[in-house]
Amino acid sequence: MLRAGHGIALLTLTLLLIGVVFVNSAEVTVARDTRTTLSAVLLDRHTIFAIASLGCLLLGMVLPIERIASWSGWRSPLVWATGLSLIGLLAVHVPGLGKEVNGASRWVSLGPLTFQPSELAKWLMPIGLAWYIVRAGERMQRFVPGFLLPMTIVGAVALGIAGEDLGTAVLVTAVAVIMLLAGGARVWNAAVFLPVGAIGFAMLVAISPYRLKRILSVLDPYSDPQGSCYHIIQSMGAISGGGVVGRGLGNSVQKFGYLPEGTTDFIYSIICEEMGLLGAVAVLLLYAGLAWCIVQVVTSRLSAPGGESRPALDPMSRVLALGVGATVGLQAVINVVVVTGMAPTKGIALPLISRGGTGWMMTALCLGMVIAMDRRVARSEALAADGATPTDGSSPDTIHLVGSASGGLPEPAEP
Repeated sequence: MLRAGHGIALLTLTLLLIGVVFVNSAEVTVARDTRTTLSAVLLDRHTIFAIASLGCLLLGMVLPIERIASWSGWRSPLVWATGLSLIGLLAVHVPGLGKEVNGASRWVSLGPLTFQPSELAKWLMPIGLAWYIVRAGERMQRFVPGFLLPMTIVGAVALGIAGEDLGTAVLVTAVAVIMLLAGGARVWNAAVFLPVGAIGFAMLVAISPYRLKRILSVLDPYSDPQGSCYHIIQSMGAISGGGVVGRGLGNSVQKFGYLPEGTTDFIYSIICEEMGLLGAVAVLLLYAGLAWCIVQVVTSRLSAPGGESRPALDPMSRVLALGVGATVGLQAVINVVVVTGMAPTKGIALPLISRGGTGWMMTALCLGMVIAMDRRVARSEALAADGATPTDGSSPDTIHLVGSASGGLPEPAEP
C-alpha cells in the first residue's frame, strides 16, 4: 500500500525533475553560444545537483531523529544550529570567503564549493527549535521559556539573514512561530510579539529605499516600469503570454533578456509561459500533495487497547515534521504570490525547482527525515498489529498531542 512517505519521495523526485528541465529551459538566451541537447542536459551541473539531492534524501531517511531529543550539553541541537547559522551568515562578509552576486552578499565560496548560508540557517533552525520544544515540556506555556527565549535566538539568526535577504528572514520567523504555538506556547505570546516583529520589519524596510519601492510597486505596478516595477511587469507578461496550454516547452519569449532571475526567483513565471495555466496548476497541486503527505505523517496515530488511539511518533519528530512542512509550504506560497504580483518582489526560491544546489540538497535532506518518520510509523503499526510494544520512544506514556490542552510536549528523560 502506498504510504505518505512514498508520496513524499515521489513528489520530491518529480519536483526535482521539473526543476532540472525548466532551469535548463530558462537558461537558454540569445547570447548563449552552445546548443541545448539531451546529453548536455544529462551532464549539466543542475542534473548533478539533483542527483546529489536524491543522495541527501536517502541520507535523511536513515538519520535517527528520535534520539536527538535526548542530547544535551555541547551536543545540544539548538546550540549547534544557532552557532553554525550565525558563523555562516557572518562569513558572507569576510573578504575572500563571501561572494557577491547581483549586488547581494549571500554566498560563501570555499574553493570549488559555493553555498548559501541563509539556506543552511533556514533548515537548521527547525531542528534546533524542535529539540528545544521537547526539552521545555510544560514550560512552553510560560512566556519567557515558551516564547521569549526561543524567539530571541531565532530573531538573532533572522536579523543576520535580513541584511541581505529579508524574505528568508520573514520565512524563518514565521515557521518558528508556528512551531512554538504547536509545541504549547500560548497564542497571546505571539500576539505580544507581533507588534515587535512589525516594528522590526518596518525599520528594515525604512533603511533600504529599494525595499520600500518594491512594496509600493505592488500598489501600482506601472509606476516605475523601468525600475522597481520591472520584474513584476515582465513576470506578468510571461504568465499572461502562456494562456491556458502555454507556448510549449522551451518556447518562452520572456527568458530572452526580458525577465530577470528566470532560473531562480521567477522560474514559476517561465513555467506558466511555457506550460500555461494547466502546467501552473499542476505544479501547485504537487506542492499541495507534498503538504498533505507531511500532514499525514504528523497526525499519524496508532490504535490502542480499548478502542483509543495515540500518536505514532515521538514528540520531536512530530514537531520537526511540522517545521519542515511549514517551511516548504510557506516558501512555495510566498514565491507564487510574488511572481503573480500579489506581494513585493523578494528573493524567495520555489522549493526544489528554482536553481540552487544548497536549497535543493537541504530541502531533500529534511524531506528525507520526514520519510524516515513515516517508516517508523509503519514499523510501529506492524508491531501493534502483532500485539508488541514499539521501542522507538512512542509508547503511550511518553506521547501527547502537539499543542494539546495538557500543555505542550513532555520533557524526555535524561540519558
